Amino acid sequence: MFTHVMIGSNDLERARSFYDATFAALGGRAGKMDERGRLIYSHAGGRLMITKPIDGNRATAANGGTIGIAAASRDQVLAWHEAGTTHGGTAIESPPSERPNGAFVAYLRDPDGNKLTARTPPAK
Repeated sequence: MFTHVMIGSNDLERARSFYDATFAALGGRAGKMDERGRLIYSHAGGRLMITKPIDGNRATAANGGTIGIAAASRDQVLAWHEAGTTHGGTAIESPPSERPNGAFVAYLRDPDGNKLTARTPPAK
C-alpha cells in the first residue's frame, strides 16, 4: 500500500546515529544520504526517509502517530529497544512485552520525538 514513510528531523546526524543503530539491530543496513539531503533506509521492501522540513520550520512529531517496524523475533525487538535507548531514543509506554495476541512489542520515541514501535507478528 505505501511506498515510503517520511518524517522530519532537526538534526540529521543525530537521527542517523539512532536509526543506523536500531535498524542494524533488526538486520538492516545503515542509511544513505541522497542528493537532496534526505536520509534513506530501505529494508525488506519498505523505505523510511528522514529529512529537514522543506518549509524551513522545525520538525515536530505527529500527535497520535506511530510508525510500526517489523521484527522477526523477540530478541530483535529487545535489541532494537536497547539500540534505540543507547543512541538517544526514549523508552515509552510499557517495557517490551508480549501482547494478548502473541505479538512481542516495544515502544520508543526517536531523538526528534517520533513515536516508533518494533513488533513481531501475532501468534497464529
